[in-house]
Amino acid sequence: MNTAPAQATQSVHAFTQEARDAIYHAIFSRRDVRGQFLPTPVPDEVLSRILTAAHYAPSVGFMQPWNFLVVRSPETKRRVHDAFAKAHAEAADMFEGDRRAMYQRLKLEGIMGSPVGICVTCDRERSGPVVVGRTHMKTMDLYSSVCAVQNLWLAARAEGVGVGWVSIFHPADLQQALGIPEGITPIAYLCVGYVSHFYAKPELETAGWLPRLSMEELVYFEQWGQRDDQQPLIAHLQRDQAAAQQSRQAAAA
Repeated sequence: MNTAPAQATQSVHAFTQEARDAIYHAIFSRRDVRGQFLPTPVPDEVLSRILTAAHYAPSVGFMQPWNFLVVRSPETKRRVHDAFAKAHAEAADMFEGDRRAMYQRLKLEGIMGSPVGICVTCDRERSGPVVVGRTHMKTMDLYSSVCAVQNLWLAARAEGVGVGWVSIFHPADLQQALGIPEGITPIAYLCVGYVSHFYAKPELETAGWLPRLSMEELVYFEQWGQRDDQQPLIAHLQRDQAAAQQSRQAAAA
């Protein structure tokens, strides 16, 4: 079979090897940062690039439902932290035995320690009641805002800036702490700043909370639950998982 046309098309649109390596390096070395923040301010020019990357995320119907609320003052951070502390105490009671004890030992936020907080929100009415692509899946605007979070996170990692997503809030308490109107949905409160180091593995993986699942357990063919270990793709997935493991170890070295 002649694969030359397909290969030629791929080479025209593919990034250079160096650029591809940089993108995958950002993906594999990205971490949810909690306790390694430094007091060093994040310059506005760096923060601008990170926020611009977030704004260029894909969005359903091109509705761009996000806003970015930048938090720097200790007073505002304290209100956000108080909202976290309330929910954190409640969450601990949802676990039992050793799980509860481990949960209470985990560092799950860097609200006061990070120089900057960014709350990403979703305005679900921004484009009116009928939005292209959201006619049957109403949550697509929320998913779009999460795409903005991921863009922000990867851009920050490329800048050497750490990000930690704090999700242990009652949404109404976070809205009150930040003066967010009732019709605007908080998506993520992100702790942002330079860090002393990035861990080789996610902290919850290192702590033994849960292991990383293997790709061959997660990929099905044609129908839900149908696995086929003879598929060539499985061998490629195993190889690339090993390469990702080596990449994150090298990043931490």
